[in-house]
Amino acid sequence: MAGDRKRVPSVLPGLRTLSGYRREWLAKDVVAGVVLTTLLVPQGMAYAELAGLPAITGLYTSVLCLLAYAVFGPSRILVLGPDSSLGPMIAATVLPLIVAGGDSGRAVALASMLALMVGAITFLAGVAKLGFIADLISKPTMIGYMNGLALTILIGQLPKLLGFKTDADGLVGEVGALVQGLADGKAVPAAVAVGGAGIVLILVLQRLLPKVPAVLVMVLLAIAAASLLDLGRHGVGLVGELPRGFPPLTVPGIRWSDVGPLFVGALGIALVSLADTISNASAFATRTGQEVRGNEEMIAIGTANMAAGLFQGFPVSTSGSRTAVAERAGARTQLTGVVGAGLIVLMLVLLPGLFRNLPQPALAAVVVTASLSLADLSGTVRLWHQRKAEFFLSIAAFLGVALLGVLPGIAVAVGLSILNVFRRAWWPYNTVLGRVPGLEGFHDVRSYPEAEHLPGLVIHRFDGPLFFANAKAFRNEVTRLTRGESPPVWVLIAAEPVTDVDTTAADELEELDEELNERGVSLVFAELKDPVRRKIERYELTRTIDPGHFFPTIEAAVAAFRERTGADWTASEPTPPDATADRAPTDATAADAAAADAAAADPPPEDAAAGHSPRGE
Repeated sequence: MAGDRKRVPSVLPGLRTLSGYRREWLAKDVVAGVVLTTLLVPQGMAYAELAGLPAITGLYTSVLCLLAYAVFGPSRILVLGPDSSLGPMIAATVLPLIVAGGDSGRAVALASMLALMVGAITFLAGVAKLGFIADLISKPTMIGYMNGLALTILIGQLPKLLGFKTDADGLVGEVGALVQGLADGKAVPAAVAVGGAGIVLILVLQRLLPKVPAVLVMVLLAIAAASLLDLGRHGVGLVGELPRGFPPLTVPGIRWSDVGPLFVGALGIALVSLADTISNASAFATRTGQEVRGNEEMIAIGTANMAAGLFQGFPVSTSGSRTAVAERAGARTQLTGVVGAGLIVLMLVLLPGLFRNLPQPALAAVVVTASLSLADLSGTVRLWHQRKAEFFLSIAAFLGVALLGVLPGIAVAVGLSILNVFRRAWWPYNTVLGRVPGLEGFHDVRSYPEAEHLPGLVIHRFDGPLFFANAKAFRNEVTRLTRGESPPVWVLIAAEPVTDVDTTAADELEELDEELNERGVSLVFAELKDPVRRKIERYELTRTIDPGHFFPTIEAAVAAFRERTGADWTASEPTPPDATADRAPTDATAADAAAADAAAADPPPEDAAAGHSPRGE
């Protein structure tokens, strides 16, 4: 069996799993597939309508993505399908390209081409091993983005839940249209009852009886109520009979003018889909002892999207909730998804009228409860308590989605994440180190104000690479440390955190060294990494910086200084008022100064005994 597995092409992870399939898994996979189908059908229909598409397209999409992932997917139990987080992005991309009044056929064609584009982008990214792209959205900005998305979905579904429609765009417009509709008495009491009861039932069952398929129970009760009470005659919209059979392979026809807007939307959808997929794959791989293969996941997601796009489907992603259902039901392999896809096809061929009397407010209830699961209010509160800067990043991403829209919101989220990385590199933490009696090594004087120093020596640590954006800040900080009534003889740079020096920074170092030399101060380096040292030599900085001023350790540099000067350790002198603040290119912010004060007030960290200086930001 092992030999057979080796002969299976590596591009087909699903077939690798099949080659090692165990007979005892079959019953569990079949049962899990049946259970999973009860969730796939109502959610697929609901998320299709969330994307502004006919409900039937959600079932087409579910079938094709499940089959494609079963062949190409590396995860044994990860479940793909229509997703609540992608629905608004699909609608925001497709609906503006459709003329007023709506053309469902054109909408389906545009959504299918969008799936093909998302699939191609994701597939090529996987082949090129660009899995790191999924990390472009940091967790705080993703929390803010998802909170904004949850609010957008909730507000957008409320009119449907209440039994009427609005034509407004954007969150503010939708809120206004909702209020106006309620003021005009457009709400349908029967629809309100069905939708409200559906939400309550799903939330209660999920909380009290998590193993019960809450969505299925709600859908069945809603269909029964619609049939018994004839809700269609009371103003409640019904899904109606679904088209019989399965669509043929179709290449969607679109206009050339549609390509640009669709491609922009596809980039955002691909990014969110990848981030969601890697996150879910990592979570379930940890629980099942599997290894996460990010690039294979990207190829599989790309293939699944392209398969859906060729059969009137729309973009898909992984689903944590559906994967959890499959796992709880005993799923062992992707055969679970194949069983689910087969049952959906059988339903479309043999029982297309099964959901004829399903109320539209019930589908809205499915989407609303899904939107509530997207929101992470506790995570937002945790950010506020743990790190204010990342809390405000999260709020900015939230406002980007809420005020600008879903697609601009993802651009805001990515932009904020990248800017935050740049900000940290631009203004890295820097401090002065001293010797703490009883502790090995050299430590941050902000955390240890009692630290001793050597007269004539300043040990400065700069926690980041030196490059064009922060080189001036580094030079200004070193220059500041040499000013005063008793300027140091040496400024020793504890350079272990300095991972790079670019040409701009090299020029600044050369000018700084010349400036310090004129004042009788030497610039000295310790613990400089070999690759960085080689760059400094390539930049020919040793023409100005004495080659003898590079030491392998701080201890060696301190010993050399004491040997040359005879200096002895003494209690630290009072630090200048602005010396303990994190510095921007010139001045410290009040927030950073407060953080420095808090750090100084904290007890010494546990790792101090190991000789490592506490990090701060």
